Amino acid sequence: MLKLHYNLEKISMGLVGAIIAVASVGGIVEIAPLFTIEQTVEIPDDLRPHTPLELAGREIYIREGCYACHSQMVRSLADEIDRYGPYSLAAESAWDRPMLWGSKRTGPDLARVGEKYSDAWHVAHLIDPRSVIPVSIMPAYPWLTRPLETDLIEGNLATLARLGVPYDETMVENALADARAQARPDSDGVDGLLERYGEDIAVRAFDGDPSSLTEMDALVAYLQSLGTLTDAPYEMLAEETR
Repeated sequence: MLKLHYNLEKISMGLVGAIIAVASVGGIVEIAPLFTIEQTVEIPDDLRPHTPLELAGREIYIREGCYACHSQMVRSLADEIDRYGPYSLAAESAWDRPMLWGSKRTGPDLARVGEKYSDAWHVAHLIDPRSVIPVSIMPAYPWLTRPLETDLIEGNLATLARLGVPYDETMVENALADARAQARPDSDGVDGLLERYGEDIAVRAFDGDPSSLTEMDALVAYLQSLGTLTDAPYEMLAEETR
């Protein structure tokens, strides 16, 4: 085998061909299952898409590189289930573009962080992590108190709708109004927001100030939604532990 490899290295085009062949096998193994994804991943009936405000928060989460230190994938190991909750199901991320599973954990997994902490805790943690966790090595994000840029909210929903996420025309048309309404619980748009996305979504001033819409509102809304979009993982774990 070593002699074959040595001889192959002396033939540049042969070595290139061998690399392409090996890489192709790996590519096929990864890509082929995607062609049957609709048959292999059963989407839960109660799975809802992110609201416009949560989706804006997700974009900030990606922009700030949060995914580099926090996974969103609880594995089916007893210690992980004990710490984080039910293991992650592929169906939970069926509408994520891109998905944020991963395995890098400089910080804890966030797949089930929704409603685990208060909004005030998240705000304090993002502005100054060491104010709530003295040993934290997470960087501070004080600039998240700035106003949320809303120009792309409607376009983001429209793009995801074309990719198969179940946003209808009404959701797209009201995206900006719905984003504002979710952070202003006393506004006139709350009823329409709940009608489109369900009664279970969180509607409140996530940063504590309902007079303005900030990046903090969006990011905290997103974090509070993680693990709450469907009950399927909790139901499956309950069945397995009976």
